[in-house]
Amino acid sequence: MPISAVIITYNEARNIERCITSLQGVADEIIVLDSYSTDETPDLCRQLGVRFLQHPFDGYGQQKNRANAMAQHPWILSLDADEALSAPLREALLAQRERLDDADAYAMHRRTNYCGHWVKHCGWYPDRKVRLFRRDLAQWNTSPVHEQLLLPPNARIGFLNGDLLHYSYYSTDEHRERARKYARLSAQAMKQAGKRAYPWTPYLRAAFKWLRNYILLSGFLDGRTGWDICRISAMETFWKYRFLQRDNHPEDA
Repeated sequence: MPISAVIITYNEARNIERCITSLQGVADEIIVLDSYSTDETPDLCRQLGVRFLQHPFDGYGQQKNRANAMAQHPWILSLDADEALSAPLREALLAQRERLDDADAYAMHRRTNYCGHWVKHCGWYPDRKVRLFRRDLAQWNTSPVHEQLLLPPNARIGFLNGDLLHYSYYSTDEHRERARKYARLSAQAMKQAGKRAYPWTPYLRAAFKWLRNYILLSGFLDGRTGWDICRISAMETFWKYRFLQRDNHPEDA
């Protein structure tokens, strides 16, 4: 059963070769839809022999749906540029290829590498993701951040052993910068959905986030890595509700 691997990119030179290489021998075609990168991403993709296309970025979900529509095969394997198939996951995919129709989509566990350390707790593992699916049944939503794959309620979801490797952040500064960006986008989406926040909301939500990830989900077992992840995740929650609270009450800004 032929598979199209689909990746969207923007300035992913440090990640894209690892991602594409992990897909070779598993996917029958590899499509990269780039948002006019200014680094070496285009050159690397062309050297690796993928179908390389470009389109202005208008949202994560929109861009992924556009890339899926360019695929030639009925099954889509969707990866982010900072992800790669582990050896066990490659083996599971190859073993399942003759029986893909046993399900409508397949989930897998994602394991994250944070500043050189593999995360085992913090609510980050196991991080179950559906990334292999029938193109005619699925599409990404258009949320401005943390896009989600939409499937019919009765879709049959299979499971593949092996981890999808996620090389997330190379420094805590990068994590903080992206967390603040995601917080702003999430606040905008929440405001559009009619949600509200009050002066005490950011503090309560951030405290609960830290308690959940660091204590209840054993983030402390990841040592300094767990501390940094849980601290910045709590900061992101604080910023998100603080932005929303200020949008609800501009006079408090």
